[in-house]
Amino acid sequence: QVQLVESGGGLVQAGGSLRLSCTASGRTFSSTAMGWFRQAPGKEREFVASINWSGRRTHYADSVKGRFTISRDNAKNTVYLQMNSLLPEDMAIYYCAARREDSSWSSSVAAYDYWGQGTQVTVSS
Repeated sequence: QVQLVESGGGLVQAGGSLRLSCTASGRTFSSTAMGWFRQAPGKEREFVASINWSGRRTHYADSVKGRFTISRDNAKNTVYLQMNSLLPEDMAIYYCAARREDSSWSSSVAAYDYWGQGTQVTVSS
């Protein structure tokens, strides 16, 4: 059974940092793109960042460019999201997602086939 498990969420003051991790089990995702999405109360789930299989290509939503960094460690089957200079509008449930094998990056929710359960990020102003 494939599982993506996120960790690292929590409460942080505006301007602070958090590092999210997502570890996969049940299969390896080293040959495909992975991504981070977020969903705030009453809003649609939205793209945050994506990374290709090798980690050499990354893509970000405009709202997080320059503040967030996505990375991956294929040996650990883990993808990370380093979040700096957090803003109150970054508060949401953050979800890790993975595409089917040998797929390139995408910002579309529908393009991802596997999802974690989410981790809450709360930013106090």
